[in-house]
Amino acid sequence: MYNTEPYRLNSRAVAEATRQWLTKRGVSIQEIAELAYMLQKDYYPELTEEACIEHVEAVLSKREVHNAVLTGIQLDMLAEQRMLLPPLQDMLFHDEPLYGCDEVLALSIVNVYGSIGLTNFGYIDKLKPGVVKRLNEKNGRDVHTFLDDLVGAVAAAAASRIAHRMQADHEKAGPPN
Repeated sequence: MYNTEPYRLNSRAVAEATRQWLTKRGVSIQEIAELAYMLQKDYYPELTEEACIEHVEAVLSKREVHNAVLTGIQLDMLAEQRMLLPPLQDMLFHDEPLYGCDEVLALSIVNVYGSIGLTNFGYIDKLKPGVVKRLNEKNGRDVHTFLDDLVGAVAAAAASRIAHRMQADHEKAGPPN
């Protein structure tokens, strides 16, 4: 029997699934917020990790972010289960250095908050701090070819959002006396 009801996306369910899958894959909002804090603390000494959590939450509320995170996690899981066809299976399983689609997918998140996100993402991708380093470690079992970049992109987007909001707040305050 076929479902005759028209397809309707349940955005709340997709947002919740995104959060659940991040948790299932070992990533916490706190860890992403720590990356955003690292990126912005030198520019905004008044910034708190609690504020960074709010900005990460805001980034994670975006549909484009849901789409990228869910897609990347599914591809990582399929590679873990060895369900992809060669040569893609081997490239994802071994996180082939010249395979760039993981970064390209992450850029869809980075671009949500403007071009500053690109430099933030590049910095995280090169330095691989915190949770990104952990996700990038190879153990022969877990595959995070996409997830490490997606997490870095969420942090970079949150840092960009922080920069935009702080600038707006400074402008509202007016020129210094």
